[in-house]
Amino acid sequence: RRWLQQHECVEKLNMHAILSASAGQEQLLTELLVSYAKIPVLIGELISVEIWKHKVFPVLCRLEDFKPRSTFPIYVVLHHEASIINLLETVFFYKEICESAEDSILDLIDYCHRKLTLLAARSASGQTATPTELRLEDLASPSSMQAVLVPPQELRKQAETMDFEISLKALSVLRFITDQVESLPLSALTRMLNTHNLPCLLVELVEHCPWSCQEAGKLKKFENGAWHVVPPEDQVKMTKLDGQVWLALLNLLLSPECQRKYHFDGFNKSQLLKLRAFLTDILIDQLPNLVELQRFLSHLAVTEPAPPKKDLILEQVPIIWDHILKKNAGKWEAIAKHQVKRVFSPTEEELKFQARRWAQTYSLDMMEALAPNKPRCGACGTEAAKRCSRCRNEWYCTR
Repeated sequence: RRWLQQHECVEKLNMHAILSASAGQEQLLTELLVSYAKIPVLIGELISVEIWKHKVFPVLCRLEDFKPRSTFPIYVVLHHEASIINLLETVFFYKEICESAEDSILDLIDYCHRKLTLLAARSASGQTATPTELRLEDLASPSSMQAVLVPPQELRKQAETMDFEISLKALSVLRFITDQVESLPLSALTRMLNTHNLPCLLVELVEHCPWSCQEAGKLKKFENGAWHVVPPEDQVKMTKLDGQVWLALLNLLLSPECQRKYHFDGFNKSQLLKLRAFLTDILIDQLPNLVELQRFLSHLAVTEPAPPKKDLILEQVPIIWDHILKKNAGKWEAIAKHQVKRVFSPTEEELKFQARRWAQTYSLDMMEALAPNKPRCGACGTEAAKRCSRCRNEWYCTR
């Protein structure tokens, strides 16, 4: 029950972040997350759920004697990862949030790398995500919660579908991290460029474009949580996800510090030069900064960059993933059996109680309570639509 209360809090924070961002009033939330040092906590929780999905969830699906009254509690745990990454995507736009992650930023970089590798591998093998998925807000009623009894195979499919959307959120988080290249610890930069070779992984995403597919002769693209048929006149239009990849590449390849640390060997160079085929005039018109990348690649094609200097430094390593794996090594089946008895086999009364809690979480009254007041003009006090680009705190109604 304590974990479910924590999940509810994350869900409310997530909703509050989205509502605040849409109203342009996310400043208070980011300040609270920084001052109470909650970003490392959220990253630790994110990786814990990821490990649970890899180590415990498959064991649950294999247990023959596991016949729960409802599989909804399992779905809530699967959904928890999506809630956290969505919250991080909303707030990581801010430099102070990225800096407040401290050493756990290495764990988050590793997490994003795992998700993007999975995304690129599935796309390269021709797999696309199916849009069918349960939604918590659609199921938050006593009757529906008790009715949710999904076979293990179907739960796995839903987990894979969520993994696709989570990976896209991880792409956005990674791009926001690359925005802060200059303020990141040296070990974070080394991990992105040399340990994980993220520039080459991003090239794979440009090549295979996992959020785009052909179906029945029509081009479909994944945007805002759903697949959409793209009309012919919009097929060359850059999507938000395309933009995230290109912006991350700009940050990682054009920063002087990154160029000094990255090893432009034969393989890396040949992979990066593949980007030139995608840098069309139409694409550059939509994101003019890509002219600088085009110029850099043209220069790279005719030169041999010097190898990076091998500095003798003590490099930090991520600890959350390894700590959890070492602490629970050989215990995964025992953990699964314990959770079957204590967590995933609730009584009818417990199911009803949790259903009421979820109904309250997703009620309109709750959303209105979480929604911040609309910004007001600093001069006249009326509702304002424009924000000062310098201080980003003051609002005004006209120029």
